[in-house]
Amino acid sequence: LMSVMNKNVFRQIALRQEVRDYLRNVYTNKELVSELGEDEAERVFASLMSCVFHPPSFTCLRASTHLFPIQDVQHRLEQHLAQQPGRDCYGDSVPTPIFRHPLLPDVLLLPVSGPRDVRMQSSEVTVGAQCGCAVLRGAHVFAPGVLSTPKFMKVGDVVSVFSDVEGRCTRGAKEFQGKKVFLGNGVCVMDRSDIFCTEGPIRGVAIRMNEAIYESPSFDGVLPTELFLQNLPSVVVGHVVGPRPGERILDMCAAPGGKTTHIAALMGNQGVLVALDKIKSKVEKIRQNAHTLQLDCIKAYCHDSIQAVQSGKTQEPFTDVPPFPEESFDRVLLDAPCSGLGQRPNMAVTWSVKEVCSYPPLQRKLFTAVRLLKKGGVMVYSTCTVTLAENEEQVAWALKTFPCLTLEPQEPHLGSPGMLGAALSPDQLMLLQRFRPELAWGGARDGHAPENLLLKASTDTIGFFIAKFIKR
Repeated sequence: LMSVMNKNVFRQIALRQEVRDYLRNVYTNKELVSELGEDEAERVFASLMSCVFHPPSFTCLRASTHLFPIQDVQHRLEQHLAQQPGRDCYGDSVPTPIFRHPLLPDVLLLPVSGPRDVRMQSSEVTVGAQCGCAVLRGAHVFAPGVLSTPKFMKVGDVVSVFSDVEGRCTRGAKEFQGKKVFLGNGVCVMDRSDIFCTEGPIRGVAIRMNEAIYESPSFDGVLPTELFLQNLPSVVVGHVVGPRPGERILDMCAAPGGKTTHIAALMGNQGVLVALDKIKSKVEKIRQNAHTLQLDCIKAYCHDSIQAVQSGKTQEPFTDVPPFPEESFDRVLLDAPCSGLGQRPNMAVTWSVKEVCSYPPLQRKLFTAVRLLKKGGVMVYSTCTVTLAENEEQVAWALKTFPCLTLEPQEPHLGSPGMLGAALSPDQLMLLQRFRPELAWGGARDGHAPENLLLKASTDTIGFFIAKFIKR
């Protein structure tokens, strides 16, 4: 009975019907249907709806190879994981294997197994969707994410953890009967009274997961100067930017700083990397990450990147403080704000079509980056979404609007070519890089069959898009 229940609740991402129809139209556009056939296009779309609900096949860790040899980092990670071994389908302890990515010299990969068949407990705890997604990727349940618990829950109780899919659970409730997804079982390390105390927000782990639907190690605070938890396509972006020591580089929408610190490490901490974000707290996070990873070439500022170019005919000489004169930077990363529909796991999106479609105009305003780029300079545009309007259509618009831009080959190129539907030529699509997990999705994975999983390391990822331009 429990097995059947798990399979029934663990299915596809919950979307408003209008958003689902919008995405279906993207994946069954005329160009795609002409190429694939209607039935195959529909099958690929259904695969997308399923795979985004689940985490990728691997946990990707970026090693601080500017500070330590990767073999040393791997050895220390092995020592850490030996203290918290994974468990097989019978509950027996097994060591967690660590693999190096064959094409990314600073990446370590840990296989993720699941969804596993876990028996539900009678005592239930409900958490928010964001917390639930973190649990699916190996995190424990932190107190701020807890929404409801049994009335007399205390330290040591074994509970089943569910995620509130539609955001309807009231914080402090004693039970929740709405739409929810089973995440696994854990042991309480806080009493209910401590989680919902009235003296202010409580912090720390509330439930330590010991039998999760997806088996994946927890990395909260693990080797902070040596490892950075980052989705694999985001690591690829840093390599595609191709920074060199001594250059001036701009990261236009930098928070929380994963790509920023990676680029700074790749340039050997030599040169100037300016990181901008509009939100002060996020800028502080960038600075904290830079400090932790010992990268003092990063200069982070709270500034709207749309206003990053100096106005007026007479422009001041370059300083690393915004706004900047035109053609100030050797390379620019525009990792644009987007609808985020490629993120995994993602159990539900409550947005309307209007909200999903609000991003392309903002993204186009951020192409002010072209003015900041030197002639011969590199600009990389990326998103973590799956729509055409935010990806291939933006490339087509940019090439038409800025004749000085041309598409360039990307290295490494681990994703698929760009998707049909934006009237780009076959040659142009081949220069783009779209990570399409729906093409690799096959449901349950065996976390201890590396010969199979390593084939998926570069395909069963989050949905992601990268375009690389050069300014002629």
